[in-house]
Amino acid sequence: MPVTLDALREDALTCIRCPLAHEGRTQVVFGVGDPRAALMFVGEGPGAEEDRLGEPFVGRSGQLLDRLIAEELGSSRQQCYIANVVKCRPPGNRDPRPDEVATCRSWLEQQIGLIDPDVIVTLGKFAGQLLTDRTDPISRLRGRTYSYGRATVVPTFHPAYALRGGAEPLAKLRADLVRAGQLVEGHA
Repeated sequence: MPVTLDALREDALTCIRCPLAHEGRTQVVFGVGDPRAALMFVGEGPGAEEDRLGEPFVGRSGQLLDRLIAEELGSSRQQCYIANVVKCRPPGNRDPRPDEVATCRSWLEQQIGLIDPDVIVTLGKFAGQLLTDRTDPISRLRGRTYSYGRATVVPTFHPAYALRGGAEPLAKLRADLVRAGQLVEGHA
């Protein structure tokens, strides 16, 4: 395991372990933010804008996430760490396949180990299922907390779902972020 997040990022940038590396990715979208963050967000995979810019959550979902981080946590994306389950864009923004998630899992596990966050907010089904080691739908995972190593995992809806789903999923996403903020404060 590389001893720094920068070394891990450099290794990841040349990854060709799965077909996503050859199916139209522009670049690996590793992660961004404070490498010593108490709060980490984990999404599913990069979309078109993320692939183009090389940074997670920069499209419409990212704009909503940034706004919610500011409004519900009184923080900014620079004070958190944001990553995805898979580091390369699935073609056509399709869901990541199980083999792709399994292949990328070690990158995420190493990121979590190096950042050592107190709280991890999973955004959407794939991140929630991976870090809780459960197969329940996100609607059943959210509203509870789980352990991942020493971190507390708070599963919630993906911001894209809140953008499509209206007031109810957005309110639940907000409530989950408030819970995450309280847990971070409890660790301080």
